[in-house]
Amino acid sequence: MLLTALRLADFRNYAALDFAPAPGLNVFVGPNAQGKSNLLEAIAMLATGKSFRTRRESELIRAGAAHAEIAGEARVPAGTIRLRASIARGPAGARKTFDVNGATVGFARFLGRARVVTFVPADLQLVAGGPALRRAFFNGALAQLTPAYYRDLARYTKIVHQKAALLRGAIAPDRDLLLAYNEEMLAPGNALIAARAAFVDELAAAAHAVYARWPGTAERIDIAYVPNAAELGAALAANVDAELRRKTTLVGPHRDDLRFAIDGRPLDAFGSQGQQRTAVLALKVAEYETMRARAGDAPILLLDDVLSELDAERAGGFLAAVGSFEQAFLTTTDLPAPFAGAARFRITAATIAAC
Repeated sequence: MLLTALRLADFRNYAALDFAPAPGLNVFVGPNAQGKSNLLEAIAMLATGKSFRTRRESELIRAGAAHAEIAGEARVPAGTIRLRASIARGPAGARKTFDVNGATVGFARFLGRARVVTFVPADLQLVAGGPALRRAFFNGALAQLTPAYYRDLARYTKIVHQKAALLRGAIAPDRDLLLAYNEEMLAPGNALIAARAAFVDELAAAAHAVYARWPGTAERIDIAYVPNAAELGAALAANVDAELRRKTTLVGPHRDDLRFAIDGRPLDAFGSQGQQRTAVLALKVAEYETMRARAGDAPILLLDDVLSELDAERAGGFLAAVGSFEQAFLTTTDLPAPFAGAARFRITAATIAAC
């Protein structure tokens, strides 16, 4: 997949931009707060429909503007695809609309038309951070790969929120209604569990191979899917009384996790910071390889100032590991060592110039 054109209007600090990315590696250099991360955020939104930096979508609209627009063209195996995402201010908050090849579509039909793998400094906490980070990681990848996954996730999340509201109510919750919610959770919940298990199996195999190739790594890295309830129906039934007593949802894939191990021991407890970071790098390479294998088309790789967080050996190892990318976008405050064939651009005050 190649992004061949990107147009922005009143997005973040960009009043207007018309940019033609190059194939291969595109490097964007400049001081902080000039628009480097904003550019990658816009590209990611053409694939995911969401910001990877904020949940307040009104922040995406340039100060003083009523709406923002991101448009792009990409070459995919089937031909050229035109994508557009618009964000408009409104009395109830920001509202998004999406177009594919000039036709307005809903979010579910927009998601995954283009695919990205995003790597930001916060991702380096995937091993040691909380489980919500790891769920967001595999949810983001699977939603781009499989439209059905997003629909199951949206349906399951809605039911869980309704059930949680019932349990938190001021009066004793209706047990029959709780059981009805549990029954509704089964189909989408089981679909999520199956999809995650299959994806993590592929991801773990790829990450193990990548980590083993890394310079100076003699230990074995393992990644495992940890479902909160492998047998969802039985677990829900067994926890009805506990959920009623504790007034919270205790069971389901909204509590799933990933486990990282090094030579059979938990990586977060027994691994050095260097080993944890190398494991995250291997995970990101594995995500890229797994998405490419599943889709039959390479995703776009977005690297937002992440190399500044790594030592030279790990940064070089990561770039070498994903060296077969079709197209990548990298932001940095300092001009990196020469990359063969890289297109270099300087960003100053939301203006892009070749350098």
